[in-house]
Amino acid sequence: MQIRAVIFAIGLMVALLGVAMLPSALLDIADGSDQWPIFLVSSAISILIGAGLAVLSGGAPPSTTTREAFLLTVLIWIVLPVIATIPFISYGQSFTDALFEAVSGLTTTGATVMTGLDSTPRGILLWRAILQWIGGIGIIVTAIAILPMLRVGGMQLFQIESSDMSGKVLPRITEITAQTGIVYVIISAACALTYAASGMTPFDAIAHSMTTMSAGGYSTHDTSFGYFADTPAAYAATFFMFVAGLPFSLLTLMILHGRWRPMFTDPQPRLYVSLAVGFAVVIVIWHEAVVDPPIFNHIFHGFREALFNIISIMTGTGYASAPYDTWGEPAVVVFLIATFLGGCAGSAACGIKMFRLEISFKAVLAYAAQIVRPNRVVRIRYAGRTVPSDTLQSVMVFVFLYMATFIVAAILLSMTGEDLLTSISGAATSVSNVGPGLGPVIGPSGTFQPLSDAGKWICLTAMLLGRLEFVAVFTLLTARFWRG
Repeated sequence: MQIRAVIFAIGLMVALLGVAMLPSALLDIADGSDQWPIFLVSSAISILIGAGLAVLSGGAPPSTTTREAFLLTVLIWIVLPVIATIPFISYGQSFTDALFEAVSGLTTTGATVMTGLDSTPRGILLWRAILQWIGGIGIIVTAIAILPMLRVGGMQLFQIESSDMSGKVLPRITEITAQTGIVYVIISAACALTYAASGMTPFDAIAHSMTTMSAGGYSTHDTSFGYFADTPAAYAATFFMFVAGLPFSLLTLMILHGRWRPMFTDPQPRLYVSLAVGFAVVIVIWHEAVVDPPIFNHIFHGFREALFNIISIMTGTGYASAPYDTWGEPAVVVFLIATFLGGCAGSAACGIKMFRLEISFKAVLAYAAQIVRPNRVVRIRYAGRTVPSDTLQSVMVFVFLYMATFIVAAILLSMTGEDLLTSISGAATSVSNVGPGLGPVIGPSGTFQPLSDAGKWICLTAMLLGRLEFVAVFTLLTARFWRG
């Protein structure tokens, strides 16, 4: 194994993370805040560590193998959060709280231990937003360029050679990565301009555009998006959160190449829209038929609130425009289900993902058909193609590891003394990289600060496992991987 390649790449990423700290220092200087040395010193430390690792590696080797890609994918998501804790620790947080905030930021989970955001220096608020924005593009690029190559969780279905992006349009992975980054920046800028036009301050618009397009959900206010609930910004957020959950490969084709048809023929966006709208309709119908006194002013208000929060939870953005955990038990069940589902593969969203849901459902139907007719050969098809057996196996392994991790995390949280709702929703929201849980402790109106240090470590570990799609991490834990 060429460890030099891994060390060089990590060093480069650490140095770039250090550069990303500089805007926060400049903002604090402009605001006259005495916190600006925190980011200047943190940036210098990070750049020196990154440069040192790059130099020690002896430079980038000419090529890497799948084993190095596995190791690098996992280590980047472990090392970068540790480096990102430096400003938080300098700001006065404990190492556990700082690591929790950094992991939640880079994995775009959005769960926070910070309170008093309305009076917090803008530099640290910008740093939280930058972390999520960096994490968002990292997640998208990983899903498009790396996970298919590693054949993780069924992502081999989206390998470049067999996808709609092959051929003359986007011939190389590097080009795909560059063009995806361009689209990410374009949509983020459009989101910021829309927020500003909707009444947000320039700072709020920029910070929230970063955490919207990354499906992260960090806000600059304690009340999250409830601060803007009665403004046009809520409509803009619903739209751009939805966009963040779409496949960026298809968004790239639309925006840079004018190819709209794949977005409407791909099965993922269709299921994504159907589930989001369907859940919102269920909540509104139940409210209109049962709830008295009513929570919503009228049906349109109810649908707007339900759709905003459902899309926020499905994509893992985690904004909350209202305390939806007080809407009644049926609504709580709907939101808990939405926590697991996620958006489309190749998006900034989290969760199980649409293609795995469809393949798993079809696999259950195929199994049922074979029970009735044992000699019948039932082929599972997705997007017009037969799903290979190894891909089906990858999807099933992913779903198993996903649910097993959720169950173990929930049990461990309950052992720290948390109540049942906090344990279940905390495990679900962490492993799904959503952010807020349910209940009075970690619900949309609370934070993860009241959890014990042990509880925070359980949650941040689940965040990392969920963002790394489980299989990559568990592969590294096998002896066969290290034996080659």
